[in-house]
Order: sequence, then C-alpha cells, then structure tokens
Amino acid sequence: MTTMTARPDAVPTLPPRPARLHRPLVAVSIGLAVMTLIGIGGALLDDRVLIGHPIWMKPLKFAISLGIYCVTLAWMLSLQTKARRLGWWMGTVVAAGVAAEMVLIAGQVVVRGRQLHFNVSTATDQLIHNVMATTIYLVWAAVLVIAIQLLFDKPGDRALRWSIRLALGTTLAGMLLGNLMFRSTPAQEREAAEAGKQLHFGSHSVGVEDGGGGLPVTGWSTTGGDLRIGHFLGVHALQAIPLLALGLVLLARRFPALRPEGPRTALVAVGAASYAGLIWLVTWQAQRGESIVHPGGATLTATGLWLGATVLLSLLVLFRTRRTTLVSTPIR
Repeated sequence: MTTMTARPDAVPTLPPRPARLHRPLVAVSIGLAVMTLIGIGGALLDDRVLIGHPIWMKPLKFAISLGIYCVTLAWMLSLQTKARRLGWWMGTVVAAGVAAEMVLIAGQVVVRGRQLHFNVSTATDQLIHNVMATTIYLVWAAVLVIAIQLLFDKPGDRALRWSIRLALGTTLAGMLLGNLMFRSTPAQEREAAEAGKQLHFGSHSVGVEDGGGGLPVTGWSTTGGDLRIGHFLGVHALQAIPLLALGLVLLARRFPALRPEGPRTALVAVGAASYAGLIWLVTWQAQRGESIVHPGGATLTATGLWLGATVLLSLLVLFRTRRTTLVSTPIR
C-alpha cells in the first residue's frame, strides 16, 4: 500500500474544522462568555470599589482570559490522535478547576466584597485562598499532562505541531510566574507584627503597594513594577504562538517561500523564543519596581536587543529559505 505525501511546494492548508471540541471546556467557555456580559453590566451599574479599582473588573478580566484559555485548549485537544480518553479527562479537570476558580472569584470579590488574592485575614478568607491555590495547581498539572501527550502526538503539519508544543510549554512556565507574587511586602510584615498574625501575604506590585494608579481595564501599575504582566503574557502564549503558525499558513498562499514546512517551523521557533524573551523582559522590569509605562535606560536597551535579535533571526530564516528556493528552482 502506498502513502500520499504532500509536495514541498504545495500550498499548506489550515487544520480541518474539528469534528468535536472538548464539551466540558466548551461549556465552561460559554458560561464565562455569559459571565463576561454580566461583568460588563456590573461594571457599568455597580460603583463599588475594592483596593482602588471597580469591584467588577477582576471577575470580568478573569472571565475573558479564562474563557479564551478554555476554548483554545478545547481546540488543541480536538487535534489529538493518541490517548484521546486521557486527554478528555485532563481537559475535564481543567474545565472543573476553571469553573471552581470563577465561582470563588465572583463570590469573594462581588458577593463578599473582600480582597481576593493574598488575603488570609479571616478563616474564610484563608480557606478561599487555599482552595484557589490547590485548584490552580491541579489545573497546571492537567495542562502538563496534555503538553506531554501532544509532545508525542502529531496533529497537523510540523509548524503547527511545534507551535502547540511550544505554546503549552510557555503557558505552563507563565502560570508558574504567579508564584513570584507571593512574597510579603514591608507593609505586610509590619501589619503582621502589629496584629500578631499574618493578615495579607503577597502583592501584584513591586516598589509600591497594590491599589495605586493603574492602566485602564488591566489595572497594571503605572507607578511601580507589576508582576501580572509577565504572568498574563505567559498564560496567553497558548493563543499567541499557534496564531503565528496559522498566520504563516495564510501568508504561504501569497509567498511561495513559506510553503515548505521547514521555514514555517523555523519562524515559529523564532517567534516562540522571542515571546519567551518578552515575558522575561517585562518580568525583569517589574522585579526592579519599574512601571511598564515608564521604562528606564536598561529596559529600553534590553528591548532594543530583543527586537533586533527577533528581526535578525527572522530575516536569516527568510534569506536562507529564499536562497534554497532559488537554487532548487530549475532553469527553463
């Protein structure tokens, strides 16, 4: 029996529409879409403020972010060709964990009107804090299993496969960046000394207290460092890197040099490395107590080096691809 192989210069196609997405993840995504609409209404009608920001913004942001995350993971699981049952169960763990997280976020912030993260001031606050931490680690472990599965699976062409693998690896690292926030600030240490027990533990901000000036919607600090930026970028590598691979497929229809798998895979690797560099850059900036909107000389220099390396490596891939194409093209 003979097998059909695609010609190297054949126009690549987008992955076929999945026959069935992971239903629990899709159901949670739909629920989060409804929560997003409720959150928008709440932000417009409810003028309550918590730690300097509108009380509905945190559940609204989490609903949008987690909804996108779940639907992306549902798509990735639909591409599996091996151990699909294990993948289904891991996806279900993620769906259940995300649903539980959103119930706790909405309940603690909107219903109870209490600080969500870093708050261990009462027994209930500490219980919610601990349940959320345990749940997110279970979600992380489930995504790790999915990442290992897809490392040995072969969904789509080589560029798409590597984009999914690199995206899952980066998102796992990005989720762990949240641990950088769980360090007592000087103000919290003084508070604990006065109260005789720990009331709050950790902070989004570096160099300033949480609740100060922030960017619209995201709330990222405009007066000091903010560790949420690198965490956010890391989590959403799950979408960014595969979108690069899918974008290159569309560009290949116009630019023949991108039709072979090799150049697109190389560009995906460059893009993933550049994205990881960006995560490191904003995290390094935040750890120095520097706001994202007020970069200093060291940050600007590092940004220039990061951009230059990304452009140079991309051009080298394209130059090599063009040269290979010209050499391999027969003279008529």
